[in-house]
Amino acid sequence: MNIFLIQFIPAALLLLPLGVPIAIVSWIRHQRKGRRNPLTYQMLRAPGESISQRIELLSEDVDLYLTMSGIIPLLCFSTYLTTRYIAKNQASPLIFVILTIGCLTYCGFRLSTAYRQRHKEQLGLDCERSVGQELNQLMLDGCMVFHDVQAENFNIDHVVVSENGIFAIETKGRSKPDRGRGQEDVRVTYDGQTLHFPTWHEREPIEQAKRQAAWLSDWLSKAVGEHVNTRPVLALPGWFVERKSKDFLIYNGKNPQYLMKITDGTSLSPEMIKRVAHQIDQRCRNVAPQAYKRVE
Repeated sequence: MNIFLIQFIPAALLLLPLGVPIAIVSWIRHQRKGRRNPLTYQMLRAPGESISQRIELLSEDVDLYLTMSGIIPLLCFSTYLTTRYIAKNQASPLIFVILTIGCLTYCGFRLSTAYRQRHKEQLGLDCERSVGQELNQLMLDGCMVFHDVQAENFNIDHVVVSENGIFAIETKGRSKPDRGRGQEDVRVTYDGQTLHFPTWHEREPIEQAKRQAAWLSDWLSKAVGEHVNTRPVLALPGWFVERKSKDFLIYNGKNPQYLMKITDGTSLSPEMIKRVAHQIDQRCRNVAPQAYKRVE
């Protein structure tokens, strides 16, 4: 037998079992022929839709590098045995040891990075869902609520359209320190410029919320042909928020009804609410049904 072919025997033995799941998937796809999803329209984006998509991709990375970490040592060892005892090649085992360590180091680094990022994204998803579910209650009061509004290279977590105006809400998930200091560990203070958490401080979330509200105001004004003002809001779920300055709306994600009581002196007519809601709806209604999805 050709020595070149013999060297690929370990790889073939490892890849051969992949044929079974591939065959199963092909069979399932064949069974789906002749049926289609009853939904013929795009759905609205849910709270944290963008984060959910990122988590799905990160989970695929985690699964990939976990699988590779288990396969690589076996593959290298099998290749060494093949080259030494079948191909009669006296290659140094040190080469295969170095190759194995190098590949495992790479997989370990990528796995660690993907896992930490997925954990961070999961916290963000939990917080966005929590805030979104609370905001949905405003629809009982006649408000229009949208989530994960797609903008230009970014997204606005939540948008509320009401008689008292339009609110662009940015949600930030921040874990709490566990130092056993009671309220001191759960309090965040806004002094007019900076958010002061128990062990760190931030400004960017405030600036981000303002930028996003400004973009939404500009885009809606052009879309409806009239000036539309949008108010920025920052939600910090689970935190006790102390505002020493009242120039910016910050709340803890609960009881959003109080936002509807805050007015800047302007109000939206029912007709304007419909026009604005229609424009936002077009940006949010882009989630395709997944069942019986055609594979191009």
